[in-house]
Amino acid sequence: MAITKPDESWWKTATIYQIYPKSFCDSGSKGMGDLKGITSKLGYIKLLGVDAIWLTPVYQSPMVDNGYDISDYFEINPEFGTMKDFDVLLSEAHQLGIRIIMDIVVNHTSTQHKWFQSALGDKNSPYRDYYIWKDPVEGAEPNNWNSKFGSSAWALDEGTGQYYLHLFAKEQADLNWENPSVREEVKDVIHFWAKKGVDGFRLDVINLISKQQEFLNDENGDGRRFYTDGPRVHEYLQEISESVFQKYGSVTVGEMSSTTLEHCQQYSAQDGKELSMVFNFHHLKVDYLNGDKWTKTPFDFIQLKQIFNHWQTGLNGKGWGALFWCNHDQPRVVSRLGNDKQYRIESAKMLAASIHMMQGTPYVYQGEELGMTNPHYTDIRQYRDVESTNMYQIMVNRRGIAHQDMMAILAQKSRDNSRTPMQWNSTKNAGFTKGTPWLDLAQNYPEINAEAAIADLNSVFYFYKHLIELRKQVSVITDGRYEDLFPEHKRIFAYARQNDKQVLLCINNYYGDEAKCTLPDRFDMSKARKLLSNYQSETCEVGGQNQVLRPYETRIFLIESD
Repeated sequence: MAITKPDESWWKTATIYQIYPKSFCDSGSKGMGDLKGITSKLGYIKLLGVDAIWLTPVYQSPMVDNGYDISDYFEINPEFGTMKDFDVLLSEAHQLGIRIIMDIVVNHTSTQHKWFQSALGDKNSPYRDYYIWKDPVEGAEPNNWNSKFGSSAWALDEGTGQYYLHLFAKEQADLNWENPSVREEVKDVIHFWAKKGVDGFRLDVINLISKQQEFLNDENGDGRRFYTDGPRVHEYLQEISESVFQKYGSVTVGEMSSTTLEHCQQYSAQDGKELSMVFNFHHLKVDYLNGDKWTKTPFDFIQLKQIFNHWQTGLNGKGWGALFWCNHDQPRVVSRLGNDKQYRIESAKMLAASIHMMQGTPYVYQGEELGMTNPHYTDIRQYRDVESTNMYQIMVNRRGIAHQDMMAILAQKSRDNSRTPMQWNSTKNAGFTKGTPWLDLAQNYPEINAEAAIADLNSVFYFYKHLIELRKQVSVITDGRYEDLFPEHKRIFAYARQNDKQVLLCINNYYGDEAKCTLPDRFDMSKARKLLSNYQSETCEVGGQNQVLRPYETRIFLIESD
């Protein structure tokens, strides 16, 4: 079914598949994935049943932060192919009814971008005010803000003696959105891709674009309170949306760093003046000890349920969220919250069900539908991620953390855990490349791969396919209210979704032993119909009010009004 005209509400019943091109499929022997490789796998993506592909950045880039440091917004990185390759991918995807969402990074550019190169060392450059420059304070950085990667957020321009702001790597200079010319440049970039036929945009850390202009020291933190959900961010988004997004009917998803529900209600408000939907990451910080990512600790199950409840009830009728466990910045969820050994298949399915039945648009990250695991690296030289290597140096060399302890932390928290090459089959390098992979594969690929999953009707792959189909068939998944049924239960996460005609119950055991719960009497289980479960060896009967769940079991029931 080719896409012939926009359907402005398609994304509310859709599931979106995220591709990290560098690790998806190499069409040759470079050791890195490319656009031709993605095109060659469109049939696989169609079989899964998703509605759209989200591509992480494929623009010209020095690849300091794997493409999130863009040096030319109008060119394809030669490592991924050519603009012709992109056009072929777009056309063939559309012929299959698959939309394309591009990742846009406009909080910052690469320091290799022509704007920054012109501005560097020249206060009179017409592009100097495209970035944020400050004089030193008492011979040091303008303030004490830290970058997201652990070091100072300021870097010195020796040619002028001023510092520029970089909230991420020093090679990623923050743009000055106070300058109207910057906003016009951003509109031109988005217009270029929308006119080409791209169906939507994922906006990287978009809630950081407006900074408080005083640039004060942060006596209580790392500076984020002065630039997160900043004073003009809604104004800027409305300006971009009115000029470009609304003109083309683009679906938009904003990545929101350290945001709040109140801001996200406005970002994704139903009037459509800003964005279609929002990503937030609060639920993926439940294994941060005292808020510190770089620790190794079990996840807080009760807190996880509280966070879901806060966002599900808070966005209902007001905004729209993106539902996800995994992406290119997060470890594999089956290793993180499940059991990637004895109960890998069961826990992968349970985790999928527990988030796909919520309100919002689910995102599936490449390999998640196979139950891919963290690689469990044992050597620091196996890591490539700039954040991980920086934090290793800081934690081990400056803070005195033992090498083996930091390796255990990286094995749980590193972004490289999700960036290992896609596991296509059991041949050498999992069928990812004919060359040497840019990043070591997880060594379980002979058993965990797409070819094996497609051949097994009880695989994680087909479970995801069923979840994707249910979203289109059962209206309460889209429009139902959310209720956490057992917020204090230490093993079971169960919730109800309810509209005027349907009640959906999603009951999940998050642990490796048997767990029990008693459903409220107001749910007439004599009328319930099982939609899906993850134990295939025995038939999952409805079971009445008293539910006994096996390790990592999930049960989804539907009750319909007469």
